Amino acid sequence: MKKFGGKVLFLDRSDINTDEIIPAKYLTEISKEALKPHMLEDLKLEGFYPNSPEVKDSSVIVSRGNFGCGSSREHAPWVFEVNDINVVVAPSYARIFRQNMFNCGMLAIELSEADITSLFEHKVAGAVIDIDFAKKQLTISSGKGSRTFDYQISEFDRALVEAEGWVGFADAKY
Repeated sequence: MKKFGGKVLFLDRSDINTDEIIPAKYLTEISKEALKPHMLEDLKLEGFYPNSPEVKDSSVIVSRGNFGCGSSREHAPWVFEVNDINVVVAPSYARIFRQNMFNCGMLAIELSEADITSLFEHKVAGAVIDIDFAKKQLTISSGKGSRTFDYQISEFDRALVEAEGWVGFADAKY
């Protein structure tokens, strides 16, 4: 199973939609790799630059509620996957985006609004989140200290992640 966690990209806004994650004009691409340079290129957020080292070096996104709303497309998790982002942490998700993350073998972790606010207190360069998948815990570490949070995951979603996605799960079960 892949390792989860790494440097954090903080996106301090609710309702980040799939068109902002990967613009619709790229949905005709036939490989995940072709999507790679276009991740978050239409996201409008003060101080955010999609081609910055901060974005390129991150493996975890922390954001606000209703993450992944908009169109139901697998391309949104795919563009994260091809850019080595394997965890999104938010208080809520659009249902289809959330399930597509698990179907691709990635984590969509839901924490309370209060816990998300606590994570944003660590919004400094070099913040890192480590995931202990077995204990269902994430730990954020930064120059401001560290803090551990428990999260929940259903047995089915856990099995998808352990199989590295739906294809691996189906191959093992059917």
